[in-house]
Amino acid sequence: MWLAIAIVLALLWRRPSLLVAVLFAVGAADLLTALIKVVVPRHRPFEHQLGPSERNHSFPSGHTATAFAGATVLSAFAPRYRLAFYALACLIGFSRLYNGVHYPTDVLAGAVLGTLTALLLLSAIRRRSRRAPRRG
Repeated sequence: MWLAIAIVLALLWRRPSLLVAVLFAVGAADLLTALIKVVVPRHRPFEHQLGPSERNHSFPSGHTATAFAGATVLSAFAPRYRLAFYALACLIGFSRLYNGVHYPTDVLAGAVLGTLTALLLLSAIRRRSRRAPRRG
């Protein structure tokens, strides 16, 4: 979903850097959650789960981490839509609770992880752009 939003905005605004930044932030958040799930073997709350059961660990929520990473990067590029991006990310996090596949702390940790991952990436982008020589 975040990549689709980024593609549309990157094409409309002719800013491919937006798509690249979202791709890296979402990918990094997904990779970090996968690594943490290997280290923290927390089982999922299956009592009231909707849909097919998931077999991997629950901490932190990968869906929430990627949602907040995407929302954070998109908000940096389009601050006017920040509320909508974060509202969507919150709804994704809530859906993980509602569907019974995560505990609240899984979702909270995913939100923090995704946000921090995106902020670190944005900081690196800003540092790199300051060091880049000016053309012209």
